[in-house]
Amino acid sequence: MSGVQLQNVVKRFGDAQVIHGVDLQIEDGEFCVFVGPSGCGKSTLLRMVAGLEETSGGHIRIGGRDVTQADSSERGVAMVFQTYALYPHMTVAENMGFGLKMTGHPKPEIDKKVTEAARILKLEELLARKPKALSGGQRQRVAIGRAIVRGPEVFLFDEPLSNLDAELRVEMRVEIARLHREIGATMIYVTHDQVEAMTLADKIVVLRKGRVEQVGKPLDLYHNPDNRFVAGFIGSPAMNFLNATSEVTAATVPGLAATVATSAQLPAKGTAITIGLRPQHLHITAGDTHRVEVTEALGGVTYIHLLAPTGEKLVIEAKGDVIPALGSSVGLQADAAQAMFFDANGLRLR
Repeated sequence: MSGVQLQNVVKRFGDAQVIHGVDLQIEDGEFCVFVGPSGCGKSTLLRMVAGLEETSGGHIRIGGRDVTQADSSERGVAMVFQTYALYPHMTVAENMGFGLKMTGHPKPEIDKKVTEAARILKLEELLARKPKALSGGQRQRVAIGRAIVRGPEVFLFDEPLSNLDAELRVEMRVEIARLHREIGATMIYVTHDQVEAMTLADKIVVLRKGRVEQVGKPLDLYHNPDNRFVAGFIGSPAMNFLNATSEVTAATVPGLAATVATSAQLPAKGTAITIGLRPQHLHITAGDTHRVEVTEALGGVTYIHLLAPTGEKLVIEAKGDVIPALGSSVGLQADAAQAMFFDANGLRLR
């Protein structure tokens, strides 16, 4: 297996630049997830690694080899797409071994590799079936098996679970995580779903408008984001953001009807800033400052949507079965030690 290095990688479509000088090191055997909103460039960047999109500038190295101008077939990668792209007239075994057959590998070798891939993916009993007789999750496993059979240096996944229902998505997340542990391959995975990113990744790359916002381990990004975009994108439900005013050693937060002290280096008194608090760091108290708009009771946890006196909307995570009535008013208290502060440009104040 091999690592992947991107050095000042740029992509242009005519006069429009969509990838802006990306630098990234993905270690051998690492599971790296590209995550970000639609249009952020994550799939384009993956296709550049695969050789399916030309690189307008910079260098791409796989296993130390410069593959920037190399053909896709020469890069040692295998890609699993959002659509399964299986041949309907072929059996599962024939689909999985087709790539090796086309490159002239002997049948005994193909059969051996298909059998091993089927064992890893628990497809042994399905090898004689055709795609129409498979569920969505089984078809996706066949697509992954086709990639395994090729024995690539790097596996590339382009939103492979998007076509599956919620239950199958969870099952396939577990399967992909298990696959990574078993074969130890370098994997790059693209998704817009930050839950997938958090549960699968060794390393997350957060992208926005073709630029890398932050790279790090999932919990590092969650607990220590560099800017408001990353803080709001990583975590579900999303972080609450409230307008505030710097008091140098504290911030006045009208939306909380409170002042929040901090050791962060805040700007001059009177400067407009933003405070961020995750739903679990806000707690309902006695009072009537915030109106209950919506409640989502999920059993073990309830999400309570509040309207602040300033018109700002907040989401609170609450435990237990005592849920305030819709339209009622409650008080609110913040865990000040967990608050994050951001300047007018969205950069973290520490």
